Amino acid sequence: MIKKEHTLLVEKYRPTDLENFVGSESIKSTIQKQLDQNDIQNMLFYGPSGCGKTTLAKIISNNLDCSSLILNASDERGIETIRDKVTHFASTVSFKPIKIVILDEADFLTIQAQASLRNVIEKYSKSTRFILTCNYIERIIDPLQSRCQTFKVVPPSKLEIAKHLKYNVLDVEGISFEPKDLKTIINKYYPDLRKTLNTIQSSTVDNVLKLDTSVLVESQYQNKVIELLKSPKTTFRQIRQVIADSNANEFSDLYRTLYDDITEYANGREGEIILYIEEYMYHSSFVIDKEICVMACLNKILNTVKQKQIL
Repeated sequence: MIKKEHTLLVEKYRPTDLENFVGSESIKSTIQKQLDQNDIQNMLFYGPSGCGKTTLAKIISNNLDCSSLILNASDERGIETIRDKVTHFASTVSFKPIKIVILDEADFLTIQAQASLRNVIEKYSKSTRFILTCNYIERIIDPLQSRCQTFKVVPPSKLEIAKHLKYNVLDVEGISFEPKDLKTIINKYYPDLRKTLNTIQSSTVDNVLKLDTSVLVESQYQNKVIELLKSPKTTFRQIRQVIADSNANEFSDLYRTLYDDITEYANGREGEIILYIEEYMYHSSFVIDKEICVMACLNKILNTVKQKQIL
């Protein structure tokens, strides 16, 4: 295991400025112009997990002369959070020019909480700026969206991530690796750079990246699901068996694979299937038994694909 400075790589290599952030140059340019004025508009960053939304929010806060409050709405999603914590922070006196509220995973907020947040944004617009992040922008009410400058955070390509990890992490840490192992990890967790870094760290022994067999097994089960969806003879029972044999208890990577490889099995029904993936991926955040949720999604996809194959 890596024990340099007893630091998680994901935190050690989290960018602290826009120059070192791997992402859209246009977004970075827009944000930098506002930072140069030591003030920002309310902002809403949306995109898939691990693509850098929270990092951008923290970069903004860290590079402003401000006091800040950071909350995660997946833990505190009710209206009480807005009424108590956010309103209290926004209403208190600060010796800084502005105050920043970062509300991570804002799509977990209830409708009532979002409506309350909209009112707080309006009431304290002179002294407080709000930065929201979310995976699913359609879960954010329109009145809240309209009060923010909205940015779609597009993850860097797999090649860009590979170059970044090699030159800015692995080489710096003195970690040797096989390119095929790094490729396997990136493919498995793309576009989630956070999970990629955590896996690299947990798989490194004596400064050598040694890929855990469980990573290979999980990648294999995802590929098996795709192959089964491509066959007109596949049954629900076969797919269920693959899921059961995988021993997985979290399926965000499978949802991502279903999306990335959609053209391989969708038979022209991509539009419908994307909606299934989005719906069940979102609902999986709220259920205890995630296997039931993913199987319901796969059953819908299988039936949709088979209907096209019959026609």
